[in-house]
Amino acid sequence: MAVPNTFSAFRIHADRGNYRSGVEQLKLDELSPGEIVVKVAYSSVNYKDALAGTGKGKILRESPLVGGIDVAGHVVESSDAKFKEGDAVLVTGCGLSETRDGGYTQYARLESKWTIPLPNGLTLREAMILGTAGFTAGLSLYRMQQNGQVPSLGPVVVTGATGGVGSLAIDILTRAGYEAHAISGKLEHFDDLIALGAKQCISRKDLYWGQRPLETSRWAGAIDNVGGEMLAGLTRVIHPYGNIASCGLAADPALATTVMPFILRGVSLLGIASAGTARDIRDAVWQHLASDWKPAHLDRIATREVGLDGLPAVFETMLAGGSFGRTVVRL
Repeated sequence: MAVPNTFSAFRIHADRGNYRSGVEQLKLDELSPGEIVVKVAYSSVNYKDALAGTGKGKILRESPLVGGIDVAGHVVESSDAKFKEGDAVLVTGCGLSETRDGGYTQYARLESKWTIPLPNGLTLREAMILGTAGFTAGLSLYRMQQNGQVPSLGPVVVTGATGGVGSLAIDILTRAGYEAHAISGKLEHFDDLIALGAKQCISRKDLYWGQRPLETSRWAGAIDNVGGEMLAGLTRVIHPYGNIASCGLAADPALATTVMPFILRGVSLLGIASAGTARDIRDAVWQHLASDWKPAHLDRIATREVGLDGLPAVFETMLAGGSFGRTVVRL
């Protein structure tokens, strides 16, 4: 399949004093180098994409770059013998839209070392409903289970539960045999969270953690997308030897707590850095996401599908806290 002379891409210019983004016509040789050229089928919108696309967060370390930290499509050219024309592949994170051109483009050039063959059990669209958000949720559970988390220890609570990571985490935990609880400020979406598998929904506005370094424990583990006071509160209410996966900072990057939960209850705080995950772990998590952890409600979680020209409105809605679930970008 021949690559056209020009194609559409959503490009971000982060020049000093002149931040701008929008759909442009590009040539293949204008993209970051890579061994594989992919005709892109789908991408997705993550919080980091919204920050990058609007300039409200310092995400790009090179400029200009094509946005989009996720990409899935079919190989059209490859200089790596492991990939051939027609192969379905995906990449999430790995420097996309940070140090190299990302997935908001009809054709992408990718590094083969981070390109993953689409696992059996997933379509390209399903892979992008998951995307970085689903991979982050899956990696959180993977790390927790490496550290001894099992369903029999008790329920796992998810904060920021209506976001992409949160809603997928509820579904993934349920598929993996855990009782999932949800914390969210969006009471109007509690029925949606219950439909995804949440056994209990708690308004963040009604939470009172108490002020002691240790309070009565409530959950066996947590996946936290929020940070700040939420994460500090969680440390005080996790069962002995439970795990907290810290994977987001939607509220605050700061953390004010004590060492008491860690040295008296053996609580573990696990950092989830999905963008730079080692390839062997990345492959293992994607295999889980395509099989025993595959969310049962991907179509319900994918609440919106847009083209490149619809991205700016999605970014603004997401940064204003008005989104629910996942937005798929159709190329």
